[in-house]
Amino acid sequence: MTSRSLLTSSASRRLLRPVADLIDRRIERRIRSAAAEHAAQNERVRTAAEVVTQQQLTIDLLLGSRARGLSRLVHQGPLDRLHAEVAELAGDRDAALRNVASAYRLLIALESLGVGRIAGGTMNICGKLGTIPLLDPPNDEILEIGTLYGMFSTGLIRMMERDGRSPSVTIVDPFAGIQLQPGTDRRPDPSGAPVDEHAVRTNLTLAGPAGAAARIQRGFSADPDTRAAVSDRSYGVIVIDGDHSAEGVLADLEWAEQIAAPGAVIVLDDYGDPKWTGVKEAADKYLAGETRFTYLGKAALSAFLRAS
Repeated sequence: MTSRSLLTSSASRRLLRPVADLIDRRIERRIRSAAAEHAAQNERVRTAAEVVTQQQLTIDLLLGSRARGLSRLVHQGPLDRLHAEVAELAGDRDAALRNVASAYRLLIALESLGVGRIAGGTMNICGKLGTIPLLDPPNDEILEIGTLYGMFSTGLIRMMERDGRSPSVTIVDPFAGIQLQPGTDRRPDPSGAPVDEHAVRTNLTLAGPAGAAARIQRGFSADPDTRAAVSDRSYGVIVIDGDHSAEGVLADLEWAEQIAAPGAVIVLDDYGDPKWTGVKEAADKYLAGETRFTYLGKAALSAFLRAS
């Protein structure tokens, strides 16, 4: 009898059936075990996906663009560039990293507690808040031209106080109910809140006594009466964030030169932003002429000048 016929004979099949059944049972157990493990793995993946979705939803509610127009999520590349820019301006990398981190936490806290939002991208806001104290302004008088909801001044008060300063803030803004810029549509703010003095006052209280004591002058920075009302002192910090047209920026720079204290820090918001080409155009033209202002550098989309 050949080996083939031996394996296919009835007697052989009867003898081998228990062995085959045993093998089948073992294979079946392994299949069931693998299926159970696969099901368990799928369940773990599903649970993990649910957790990630919940976490993402929570992060999006806290840091997403809804109700502020721009996301506050941070990406490594832009953060590294901001660290380098602030460090170059300040001459101290450790201080730059510290201040940028403090500014970011402050930004999130203010937009969580306040009315409205802080205008601008995350890196630009943190760059301004983090850099100004490190440039050691000659005095604590601060003028902000264009404030929206007053949150930037609120944050700057806190950042200056963290540096041991005693800031005194003056704000100039028309408070037109919306954010005004030449050539843009008049539309409600993404936050849904009206742009008015009451909202600014509410936000300034988040900065404590210095915020509550802030001086607010309603009007456009080009108006002679507005200028006269706040030109009673020399400012150590002037933040120019009003009319973004080239004509408006030139006018604000000319005024700033008259009221800037020796050594004052001048901040030009949105310098180099392709959406607001008038800012850089005006600044470059102004700095090319006879002026007390010297260009120090930029952080994100803000230029920093020093008055002689």
